[in-house]
Amino acid sequence: MVSPEFTTHAIVNLGIGLPMQCTAHIPPNCNVQLQTENGLLGLGPYPSTVELADSDLVNAGMPMASILIGKETTTNLPGSSFFGSEESFAMIRGGHIDLTILGAMEVSSNGDLANWIIPGKMVKGMGGAMDLAASLETKVVITMEHVSKNGKPKILDRCNLPLTAKSCVNRIITDLCVFDVLSNGEGLELIELFEGTTMEEIRAKTGCSFKTSKNLKVIQ
Repeated sequence: MVSPEFTTHAIVNLGIGLPMQCTAHIPPNCNVQLQTENGLLGLGPYPSTVELADSDLVNAGMPMASILIGKETTTNLPGSSFFGSEESFAMIRGGHIDLTILGAMEVSSNGDLANWIIPGKMVKGMGGAMDLAASLETKVVITMEHVSKNGKPKILDRCNLPLTAKSCVNRIITDLCVFDVLSNGEGLELIELFEGTTMEEIRAKTGCSFKTSKNLKVIQ
């Protein structure tokens, strides 16, 4: 479901967690360039061995305490470029990122995104998701589980959690199906679902109404 999102020569920013797993689905010879907020264009895969891990080469997602024990170290590809956070965010805010794939705690039927804080829990800050989601030139795709750990829908008529950005999401990919967010506040359209998933299950686990595409695909 994720592979078609990666187009040839696209510059892509991936969120931490489930979105980072999308690297395994980048088509061969697509020549996608992965960008990180902390200043790298040409992000490579995770180190394959402990010996290849470099604590000075990390992605944007982990605090220093985790870096010191080797978590979220990464690699860079030949021809990659290193730069400061100010240049990285100039790329993001200037609309030079073609695609961002982010995680979410809630998404509304009109594309509002909540993915940065649960009230009452301590966080270090908003991070780069707000800038990525607010860029009109960047396609925003959400990858997440369809329901929360306690079984509550994460796709809602209206987000209950504080928003990261409003009306920014273009597509939602879950473990059950794929929704497109229609323009002009027309809600969601179901375009793909996994084989073995029923419409009844999707309706029961989605907290808002949605349309169904005439060209609905079933994905194995």
